[in-house]
Amino acid sequence: MVKHTTHLCGVLFLLCLLFGDFVFGWFHYGSQGKTQQQQQQQHTADSLEQSCLCHLTGVLDDCFCDIESIDVFNNFKIFPLMQKLIDRDFFRYYRVNLKRPCPFWPDDSHCAIKDCQVEPCPESKIPVGIKSGNYNKYSQAANTIRDIKECEQAHELGAINSTLSNQSKEAFEDWAHHDDAQDHFCGLDDETSPDAEYVDLRLNPERYTGYKGPSAWRVWNSIYEENCFKPRSVYRPLNPLAPSRGDDDGEGFYKWLEGLCLEKRVFYRLISGLHSSINIHLCAENLLDEGWGKPIWGPNVHEFRRRFGSAETKGEGTRWLKNLYFLYLIELRALSKVAPYFERAFINLYTGNSQEDSITKELLLLIFNETKAFPMHFDESSMFAGHKMEAKRLKEEFRLHFKNISRIMDCVGCSKCRLWGTLQTQGLGTALKILFSEKEIKNLPENSPSKGFQLTRQEIVALLNAFGRLSTSIKELHNFRTLLKDQR
Repeated sequence: MVKHTTHLCGVLFLLCLLFGDFVFGWFHYGSQGKTQQQQQQQHTADSLEQSCLCHLTGVLDDCFCDIESIDVFNNFKIFPLMQKLIDRDFFRYYRVNLKRPCPFWPDDSHCAIKDCQVEPCPESKIPVGIKSGNYNKYSQAANTIRDIKECEQAHELGAINSTLSNQSKEAFEDWAHHDDAQDHFCGLDDETSPDAEYVDLRLNPERYTGYKGPSAWRVWNSIYEENCFKPRSVYRPLNPLAPSRGDDDGEGFYKWLEGLCLEKRVFYRLISGLHSSINIHLCAENLLDEGWGKPIWGPNVHEFRRRFGSAETKGEGTRWLKNLYFLYLIELRALSKVAPYFERAFINLYTGNSQEDSITKELLLLIFNETKAFPMHFDESSMFAGHKMEAKRLKEEFRLHFKNISRIMDCVGCSKCRLWGTLQTQGLGTALKILFSEKEIKNLPENSPSKGFQLTRQEIVALLNAFGRLSTSIKELHNFRTLLKDQR
């Protein structure tokens, strides 16, 4: 036995001398004998996980929350509930005007594939309570309405049953007048406009459309360069529309950013987080194969690497992804703060189907309970907390900058991109409106509408769907981690 073993070892030693590492490596470690392409694929997967995703950890700037806590909270608690909620009728139908012209430059872009187009929803498919024009009034008494004609007759009082007292009717009338005078962070669509159409969000999902190039870059460049409190002398890293900066690695930009007041720094991080979230959606729902009239959509790791990989973005990818988590915290905080508004008994997410409405309200309150239980919320009280007049001026500047960004969404050349860009921008604008209306929310009357604070149906649909998109983005990051490990 010893003789045979010695003979075998001698043969192996001779083979190693003749053929070097190839034979020894193949014999001893099967993975070492991979083709060069396979080794490159593994190296790419390893380097990506060890860069933008591996460094996506720890405590976020400007708050006291860590990424790992958000991952667990979102992926196991919030994400499943949000998917159920946004599938309900009240949150599924969104009325939007996609025909408004760009107020800043002529639109010269075209969608690359047919999936860019948005299919409006036929009137016959819209729940009766939604298409009645009952946009921002909610009452249990509204459940007595049974058809469109009755809804239209009751329109002036928001489809409120005549059994309501005159005092309540006056309150609703005052509420309607206040809607027109209220300051918003976004320009809300005129839902009565003949160009506004209902869109079924479930049938028009956000995903890759082929919209890219100079037109898309011009939109984002206008947002960053003209609306994020940035002087033109400071250049953003990796901006293809800016003059070449040689070996500038962006440190000048981040030194400038850290020198800003908290409010302006937060503004930039919110926009960057929104941009990152949208990019993740395009990577997660990418066109993998056009097929024979039946396109296949799914996660594209190569596209994810191109947009966030450490080498491809010169280390910027991790920063962008952290801004996504920061944005998530901001909107999460808004949901926890607005919970009392919806917890009042007379608030009813009305579609005309009492059973559907009851389930939707119950699910929404369950989500609010989860958000309130989250222990590491962003502290918005630190914002606009300086000298009263300066804080007021800064807050108004903050609001107007964001409102201008909502107008830039009308310059997006791809209809589906414009739809989801508008919705998510409006959702974030609604979240900011909530965070800066703390006193009004605390003073809400228990059994009647409030002049001080209210939300339109359009704002509510945008707020929850926008947060649903952020929740999906964080869940998709977990999926990309898994895909990278599977590649290895």
